[in-house]
Amino acid sequence: MCGIAGFAGTGGLDDLRAMNLAQAHRGPDADGQWVDPALPVHLGHRRLSILDIAGGTQPMWTSDGEVGIVFNGEIYNFAELRRELVARGARFVTDHSDTEVILQAYRLWGDDCVQRLNGMWAFVLWDRSRKRLFGSRDRFGKKPLYYVDRPELFAFASELSALTAHRAVRASISPLAVQKYFAYGYIPAPHSIYQGVNKLPGGYSFEYDVAARRFRKWRYWDFVLEPYEGPVGDARIDGWCEELRTLLAAAVKRRLVSDVPIGAFISGGIDSSAVAAYASQALGPGKLNTYSIGFREPSFDESAFARRAARHVESNHHERILSIDLARELAPKVLARLDEPMADSSILPTYLLSGFAREQVTVALGGDGADELFAGYDPFRALRWARLYSSLVPKPLHRAIAFAAARMPVSHSNMSLDFKVKRTLQGLEYPPALWCPAWMASVAPRDLEACVGSPVRRKKSIPRRSIYGTRTA
Repeated sequence: MCGIAGFAGTGGLDDLRAMNLAQAHRGPDADGQWVDPALPVHLGHRRLSILDIAGGTQPMWTSDGEVGIVFNGEIYNFAELRRELVARGARFVTDHSDTEVILQAYRLWGDDCVQRLNGMWAFVLWDRSRKRLFGSRDRFGKKPLYYVDRPELFAFASELSALTAHRAVRASISPLAVQKYFAYGYIPAPHSIYQGVNKLPGGYSFEYDVAARRFRKWRYWDFVLEPYEGPVGDARIDGWCEELRTLLAAAVKRRLVSDVPIGAFISGGIDSSAVAAYASQALGPGKLNTYSIGFREPSFDESAFARRAARHVESNHHERILSIDLARELAPKVLARLDEPMADSSILPTYLLSGFAREQVTVALGGDGADELFAGYDPFRALRWARLYSSLVPKPLHRAIAFAAARMPVSHSNMSLDFKVKRTLQGLEYPPALWCPAWMASVAPRDLEACVGSPVRRKKSIPRRSIYGTRTA
């Protein structure tokens, strides 16, 4: 994790220093700042060193000083791209920096360079000759990028706290963002919690013409589901499974390229266990460190599954317990680091997990996102039964059932029966297109209207499909 920041327009070096300092926790290894002597352009970077520790300092420049970059992320196919670029005449200064690969790719392919990148990124380039800033965010928005576009100032940063450290950025709460938070449990791009501050969506690039003071963004990639409609048999399913295994093994292997120690988070679920298994396979038995968090509350504790998975993949397993007392101790520290509200129930254990894993490794692989891609959450499984229930049970009877279910005793166990029943019946009060969103929303649509004190336009504030396919981080 690194941090990038910068601006064009009003402001000075003190603003850049303040922005960089606000995100110092993102990059403890190095601090870089640069100011264009002719134009009001400032670039800042905080570095967590992973590749080419000696040569990857940022902001980084081409050998002729014409193009510079600040970059947060990792390009997994940098070695292949570097060989291609060298073959086409590019001259590299660093030994094996993926940052310089982006610079040279931009020199050769221009804005379309992002189409060739395999990785996660948020970067901004300064092109001296064209007097433009060019930036991009990876396809699924894994790396954050916030920006402000005003007549006197264009500014960007990895975090809101860094962006608002610029003295000219005054932020006020966005009422629409609050609605979206209660509907989604987070605030989706392009919105942020502040009015006038935006997130660059995943799969987008932008340019800022410094001379004309003109901002433009465009989508360079889109995620489109294309359902297969042909015949399905055992042979075809076996082929798909084998293709998935091959792709997953290759993806994990790419992510093991590093100049610092790498480990893996493991919970015992299929997703994290699969990642750990392929990582251990690539590194060799006994060479992978895995990490997990356990709980004293049995219904929440998955540590036994994690230990079982770790034994199976032959990793060196490490475990910590998150108690109520420790959770109370961590909560203020964790909440102080959040720029925006986020209804993530795993944020405290993830913080603890990351902290104790960092004692041994710098990078950790995980299985986040698999449930979204493979429909692994309970609401997806409930859809079939919800359709049957809706077709058989008339509205008056449904209301009576919901009234009775609301009086079930409350259980605080994880995914308890009363929670599932109440939430399912609550969601069925809405049209089918809103079932899954209503089940997963932090606040039900009618309760959201009561919270904000006005009618909510569901088309704008409530996701019409499952939120899992649209999340940005």
